[in-house]
Amino acid sequence: MFSLPITPPCGALIGGQWRDTSETLAVQRPASGDTIAFIARCQADDVAAAVAAARAAFEGKLGAWASWSAGTRGAWLYAFADAIEADAENLARLECADTGKPMTQAKGDIAACAKYFRFYAGAADKLHGETLPFANDYAVMTLREPWGVCAQIIPWNYPAQIFGRCVAAALAAGNTCVLKPAEDACLSVLRMAELAVQSGLPEGALNVVPGLGSEAGAALAEHPDIDHLSFTGSPQTGTRVTQACAEHHVPVTMELGGKSPQLVFADADREAALEAVVRGIIQNAGQTCSAGSRLLVEASIHDEVVAQLKARFEALRCDVGERDPDCGPLINARQQDKVVALIDAAVKDGITITAKGQLADDAPLDGHFVVPHLLTEVPQGHVVSREELFGPVLVVQAFADEADAIRLANATDFGLCAGVWTRDGGRQLRLAKAIRSGQVFINNYGAAGGVELPFGGVGRSGHGREKGFEGLRSYTRIKTVAIRHG
Repeated sequence: MFSLPITPPCGALIGGQWRDTSETLAVQRPASGDTIAFIARCQADDVAAAVAAARAAFEGKLGAWASWSAGTRGAWLYAFADAIEADAENLARLECADTGKPMTQAKGDIAACAKYFRFYAGAADKLHGETLPFANDYAVMTLREPWGVCAQIIPWNYPAQIFGRCVAAALAAGNTCVLKPAEDACLSVLRMAELAVQSGLPEGALNVVPGLGSEAGAALAEHPDIDHLSFTGSPQTGTRVTQACAEHHVPVTMELGGKSPQLVFADADREAALEAVVRGIIQNAGQTCSAGSRLLVEASIHDEVVAQLKARFEALRCDVGERDPDCGPLINARQQDKVVALIDAAVKDGITITAKGQLADDAPLDGHFVVPHLLTEVPQGHVVSREELFGPVLVVQAFADEADAIRLANATDFGLCAGVWTRDGGRQLRLAKAIRSGQVFINNYGAAGGVELPFGGVGRSGHGREKGFEGLRSYTRIKTVAIRHG
């Protein structure tokens, strides 16, 4: 049995108090299948209580949140970032055990979470409206005001990072939050919520309601008293959440995944490109919305690139996250079965498995492991070239020229990220404009996950933006004030 470094609260955080629920959910360690904790299984009445607490805090009927100025909010966010960093080792070990990701990646996620709180701490008192030129006898201005009660439904693949991404921005803008974390992995979130209470966050400013998506998540999306909702997850669930919010005309921000391409031209810095290509698909075992899961290679260098990738993939090591391998397990048996079935279907259809990584000899037998796979000879339109697998599977296709590269890059309903590798400056700009995607990275992939950079997609990848100042503005609404002074 694996033991946790620290046991986070197992209840729901509502109005500044931890409350038990009548039922709990077991949390399993992806690397072994062991039960490592129990979390609350919130129901509609728990969610309603959390929304009521958030409303009372926003309106000044509970705690001091409504009276805090932007500067005071920023000061608390700075202090909370310090608290996260002070507990970083515990948090990283929780994240590693809970999600299965390697320790290096888990530590990076906790550091990123703290960085979100620091970034939005500095930005809290820099949200401002404008004065607008109008008729001479008018003074016209716009105000940026918080939405009010903001709901967040976050996934299991990056619980700590996405907690920071949405909660820090929402609080900085003056909103209150009701957060529903994923039942598969939320231990770091519960620990950080505990730290928030200990750090003096006013009652009701942050409420956390763990539980099943079909129960707590649905109840939150359907609640008539939320003012804004942010969701990160699958397109299918995102559609249901959007429909539920539409019943009460609640605006939503949706980040729904991707099938992101990396395009490598013959003139690229090949060493840098291949390093980024491999990292872009094995990060978090491929369970990343922005994973570079498609590799498009100029035909003249296709065979050389595949040979070089083959050597790199065969050297990749898959193991439990605590041993800090290249690749950890998938989150659960359901996800493992799905990815394996898609690989098997590809092979049945004549697609070649050119290389596979290695599973450690002493990896737990019940772990949800899928070693990295390199698939070549993939026809356009096949499911593995079109749909998100959410596993460490890289699909390789050749393109003839620039126009063909653009055609293949856009041959999916997703549009979250893209990477372009070329030294040709004109081509860089042409492709940046032509690729249908929320982000295009030139001669890099992901820009080291910068918290300052607006993030979001088009098409089935969603709508709205998080991160950076765009993410902060998304947690506000504009009010126009027109004063006729004569």
